[in-house]
Amino acid sequence: MSFQAYLDTVEKKTGLTPRQLVEKAHRRGLGPETKAGPILAWLSEEYGLGRGHGMAMVHVITRGDGIDSKHIGTGGTHSDANDHLWLDGIATKPEGY
Repeated sequence: MSFQAYLDTVEKKTGLTPRQLVEKAHRRGLGPETKAGPILAWLSEEYGLGRGHGMAMVHVITRGDGIDSKHIGTGGTHSDANDHLWLDGIATKPEGY
């Protein structure tokens, strides 16, 4: 599953776009300096997210939408087409994500 696919599934499970979840996290004081544990606990308690989907959100909450180039276009299990993630929802996602 690509990183983007994890985020798309997070949206389906929570009803919120990744960007909306990032904004909620930041309003709760969760951000770049926060360790994964508190973010994972919040996502699990509030939205029922498991560790894999939670860790995808930990990345965007703490590091933003950029991803390492080693995952771009590799054709592997976690390969993505772009060097950044689409956070504004499945309905508005451009072709190629």
